[in-house]
Amino acid sequence: MRLSQRPFRSVLLAACVALPVGLAAARPFVPAAAPPVPGPGRLAVARLQYEGGGDWYANPSSLPNLIRAIAERTSLPIERTEAKVTLTDSSLFDFPFLHATGHGEMKLSEVEGRRLREYLTRGGFLHVDDNFGLDESFRREIAKVFPDRPLVEVPTSHPIYHLVYDFPTGLPKIHEHDGKPAKGYGIFIGNRLALFYTFSTDLGNGWEDVGTYPDPPALHEQAIRLGVNLFTYAATSRVQP
Repeated sequence: MRLSQRPFRSVLLAACVALPVGLAAARPFVPAAAPPVPGPGRLAVARLQYEGGGDWYANPSSLPNLIRAIAERTSLPIERTEAKVTLTDSSLFDFPFLHATGHGEMKLSEVEGRRLREYLTRGGFLHVDDNFGLDESFRREIAKVFPDRPLVEVPTSHPIYHLVYDFPTGLPKIHEHDGKPAKGYGIFIGNRLALFYTFSTDLGNGWEDVGTYPDPPALHEQAIRLGVNLFTYAATSRVQP
């Protein structure tokens, strides 16, 4: 569904989301060498490639695992392959959900900043996960993109914490670094959350294969559940005036 053609359709969650009773039987996942642009009516997840030296490609098993969970736990028509895009790619507006992560520097050109603002304003959703090191540069760059819309803490009453799975206390703490509490920040356009920034939680680490990090499987499950909520919100939210 192209963002440039129309806003996302409003979907009845009762019709599109399966009961959160855990993963179905595992199915093999074979990523394509060059993921295609999603077909008509299909939804897809894209990893954002950015400049500056940061490892935008970090957590390689995270998005395949999240995509599998979305496909198995909901009836949203999701593509089963992860795409990779830059902000200047012509296919940018074909993806309702962008994910960015990394440990180092993020740098956006003036053109990329304008494209990101346009993408988010026209209905796109960006999830940025600080992988312990991205925080300073991300905050600097996003302030250039939205000087009129500061990052604000997203309240625990917001649908991203309740759509499919319930997180009454907000963002879970998945991976420990410096002991700071997990925080979820966002940028709103109208009433719609267009950008969600997860800080001091390493949500993407939690999406990776169990055993990649010395975190218990229960935290992997918590991370996956919140990721399902994020994608469901991105796919079913409407552009507000």
